[in-house]
Parts: sequence; C-alpha cells; structure tokens
Amino acid sequence: MSTQGIKTVLHPVTDLAAAKAVYTALLGIEPQADAPYYVGYDAEGQHIGLVPNGAQQGMTGPVTYWHVGDIEAKLAEVTAAGGTVKDEPKDVGNGRLVATFTDADGNVLGLLQDPAQS
Repeated sequence: MSTQGIKTVLHPVTDLAAAKAVYTALLGIEPQADAPYYVGYDAEGQHIGLVPNGAQQGMTGPVTYWHVGDIEAKLAEVTAAGGTVKDEPKDVGNGRLVATFTDADGNVLGLLQDPAQS
C-alpha cells in the first residue's frame, strides 16, 4: 500500500514565541492555527507544526508524518518489516488519526490518516 507522501512535519520547540517568529519569516506567511499548545502553518501543500514542550512529550526532533488511507494497515506493514510501534493510533481531533513508529535505527516516523470524506 503506497502513501500520500510527507505532508506534515511537527517540530518540538521550547520557546513558542521565538519559534513562531522564525517559522513565520521562513515560510513568509502567518500561522493558520495559533494557540498556546500548537502553532500550525499550511504552506505549499504541507503542514508545518510547532509543538511547545514537545521534548516532554517524547519528541527528540522533528517528526515527519506520512499521510495514509489506512493507518492500521500501514502500521502493520511497517512493523512486519521491522519497525517498532512507539505510539498507537489516536484521534487528535475531528477524526484525524496519528501514530508513530521507529525504524531499525531508532528514527521516529509518523503516520497520519484523515477521516474519509463522504
């Protein structure tokens, strides 16, 4: 089963205001989501997110999220190939599911499934 590519990258940050200034300058746009717990930008078909205190949530660096149609099936595929589940799929709002796993070298990779459109 193929993916829809990397469309989301989340960055752990310690100083949200400072990070927001840098990413706003880098991307050349204002954030579309701007809250004390998350700042998100939609730029050129990608979503770039800033996660305050992400390190305290286990983020050791930026996490890329591969968009998939069936998160459970893709997680089963990557674990059968040697990946290890880090965080089981969970709903992060509005039916969007996310999960993370590690590859053989311990790199953290994410999977994201949006709800089916009817």
